[in-house]
Amino acid sequence: MIEIENITKVYQMGETEVRALNGISLKIEDGEWVAITGPSGSGKSTLMAILGCLDSPTSGAYRLDGLDVAQMRDDQLAAVRNKKIGFVFQQFNLLARTTALENVALPLLYSSENHQRDRAKSALEAVGLADRMNHRPNELSGGQQQRVAIARALVTEPSILLADEPTGNLDSRAGDEIAGLLHQITKEWGRTILMVTHDPRIAAYADRIVFLKDGSIVDETHLTGDGGSKEATARVRERMEQL
Repeated sequence: MIEIENITKVYQMGETEVRALNGISLKIEDGEWVAITGPSGSGKSTLMAILGCLDSPTSGAYRLDGLDVAQMRDDQLAAVRNKKIGFVFQQFNLLARTTALENVALPLLYSSENHQRDRAKSALEAVGLADRMNHRPNELSGGQQQRVAIARALVTEPSILLADEPTGNLDSRAGDEIAGLLHQITKEWGRTILMVTHDPRIAAYADRIVFLKDGSIVDETHLTGDGGSKEATARVRERMEQL
């Protein structure tokens, strides 16, 4: 599904050269859930931007479903994003004056797809919000708003879901519910998930955790992907504390 080889990203800040990524190589299989974690400034956001085709690497190779996307133009990257990738963020980014159904249907607005409203309904039903379709964001809890955001990311049927701190604005109960939903999305629906998180409890739901530090991968931990056991959480927390 995803393969990157010796990816680097260098930013020029005046006369100073900042190396955000230092030769990262990583393979992610179809249907795998990979969590990316590490301290602030470790390169997590930069790596996610490149994997999400929001930015291009300075050097290195990036193949997505066999496509060499590392050197694509902006318009080509946009086409790949629209077809293959759905995005979920810490901020729900919902339009305040529109209903859940209308928010979910937004990615289909300029498409040639038929039955856009039906597809948006199906996406909301899939995330457990069949009874909240006509509610506006201020009428929904934080966890429900994030479910709407996930439905919006899935409505175009992407093969990959990129989640940047998807539980960062939620309490622990709602966070676990969202992690459980993501678990369902990858295990039952076969979607590939890449998630950035600082929360060891949420990271422990993943199949694999990639630890970054100073722009490099310093460790990888393979988990059972069974839904965030206490043992897995403790193991992840201990490794995070060592970084």
